[in-house]
Amino acid sequence: MTEPEIRVLIADDHKIVRTGLRMILESHNVIVAGEAADGAEAVESARRLRPDIVLLDIEMPRLDGIEVTKLLSQQSLRVVILTSFDSDDYVYAALRNGACGYVLKHSGPALLIEALHAAMAGDALVSPSITVRLLRNLARRTSTAGTFTGEPLTEREKQVLSLLARGQSNDEIAQSMVIAPSTVKTHVQSVQRKLGARNRVELAAWAWETGHVE
Repeated sequence: MTEPEIRVLIADDHKIVRTGLRMILESHNVIVAGEAADGAEAVESARRLRPDIVLLDIEMPRLDGIEVTKLLSQQSLRVVILTSFDSDDYVYAALRNGACGYVLKHSGPALLIEALHAAMAGDALVSPSITVRLLRNLARRTSTAGTFTGEPLTEREKQVLSLLARGQSNDEIAQSMVIAPSTVKTHVQSVQRKLGARNRVELAAWAWETGHVE
């Protein structure tokens, strides 16, 4: 089955970064609908072009990425943050204001493309290193484990969940378990259904809170 077509607006104040991102996206059959060099231009261009996703840096002239995210999410536009700032405050602010993902620039093209597809599917993807750090902090703050009374997880699903909560992507989980990425995706979807989780971040949070991370 072919992946859905994605139209992306790139918003970054460095032209060399925008050029590099355009090359990466187009090599993965993602359509670049336009570019913006600052926050205000990003808002105007997004409202005019109505891309599927706005790929947005945090620190930009005129309007920063958090404010742009807030404005665009109010217009029902999806935003994925792509930045070099590995800050919990930025992550929380971005997600609170409607971002569909938070990816660090050193994460590589594969995770970026995965984040775009996740956003299109109504999911949220955060760079694994950030997710693990945030969830470890959450686990330390949680005094009692969450309860679950629905359909039990299979051993295979528990293994997938444990690896997911440690920040591995579907491809990395597939390599670790020596199974196909499509099989990992099926397991993840099954776990989401059983737990009633909306996305991978919620799955990982549940795993840390309930001690399912080895």
